[in-house]
Amino acid sequence: MLVEVVVDSVRVNLQSYQRVVMLKDKTTDRLLPIWIGNAEADAIVMGLQKLEIPRPLTHDLIKAILSEIGARVSHVVVSDLSNDVFYARINVEFGGRHHEIDARPSDAIAVAIRLQVPIYVDESVLDKASVELEQETEEGASSETGASSEGKTEAQPEHIPNAFRDFINTLDLDDLGRGEKGKR
Repeated sequence: MLVEVVVDSVRVNLQSYQRVVMLKDKTTDRLLPIWIGNAEADAIVMGLQKLEIPRPLTHDLIKAILSEIGARVSHVVVSDLSNDVFYARINVEFGGRHHEIDARPSDAIAVAIRLQVPIYVDESVLDKASVELEQETEEGASSETGASSEGKTEAQPEHIPNAFRDFINTLDLDDLGRGEKGKR
């Protein structure tokens, strides 16, 4: 079964500067943290903020190519988690046929944001790696998306693989984004 999610935030570990995209189940308080590279984090954030750039980046190029050839992305799916590696598929309609294109989740998410198509996660992936929201955090903390965390809650990592739990435990969410405005 597929569960629709939205990008809740893109966060940074203040000790290692490693990035994580947080996907939120649209119907529950489950969050799915996925480690991503810095360039992919920037691509997702730029897409969320609808930043105009003078020349197309990779995900903008993908969007332009798909548009030019008449292909349509229907949705993307974070489809699997194996050995702490996430897998995704970009679902494309082209030439009267349905195509599933293998992709890294960060790239699939960046494309989905630019094309404004739904993002889904396979229920089995959520079962393996999601965390539940528990308690409200201090107002004013922000993520790289620039959104306030007012009303957001802190994730508890007890139900996720050890590698993810260790990473989440190093995140300093209270100071996230403070003093970072204008550095892009």
